[in-house]
Amino acid sequence: MIGGEIQSVYFPSGDWAPAAREYWARALAPARGLPRRPRVLLVGLGGGTQIHLLRRALERARITVVEHDPLVIRIARDWFGLAAPDGLEILCADAAAAVRRLRLGRRRFDFIMDDISYAAPPADAIGLARGLARLLAPRGTIVLNQHQRPAAQAVAEAVTDLLPSVRLERVRRSVENVLVVARRRAR
Repeated sequence: MIGGEIQSVYFPSGDWAPAAREYWARALAPARGLPRRPRVLLVGLGGGTQIHLLRRALERARITVVEHDPLVIRIARDWFGLAAPDGLEILCADAAAAVRRLRLGRRRFDFIMDDISYAAPPADAIGLARGLARLLAPRGTIVLNQHQRPAAQAVAEAVTDLLPSVRLERVRRSVENVLVVARRRAR
């Protein structure tokens, strides 16, 4: 919990239904319709809630996670049930540096979720969003979590030259989260 907000949840029982109404599931909804074995990039690990939900929705996904803090990775493994089976790659690195490395390695992803720049200064969020957009595969989808509509609007406008299909989606009326959802068209 940070600032009174729940950042991660874990249901050891395996019943993830309570998360279906919350931000995490809403952020993953655009991942429907991906290839059978999609390549997924998550920026920001937290407790690993998104990974648990992704594994339930996309059993064959190859997931790459970027997390800069080794303690967060350890906590996700020790306290939030995040095992590292096949199909999960965790990169302990700064997001901007990891994006540059992934781009140099010509990596492409079918689904990308940015969950770290929600409260970052707009210039930082925009820089990361543009870098991530360049990692999208044809027909790929990116979801960028922002905490306020003006910031979300600025990020959306900054990626329209790279991703012409962009929309804003408010998670719930009671919270400020706004998701920037963008798709790359097939070439």
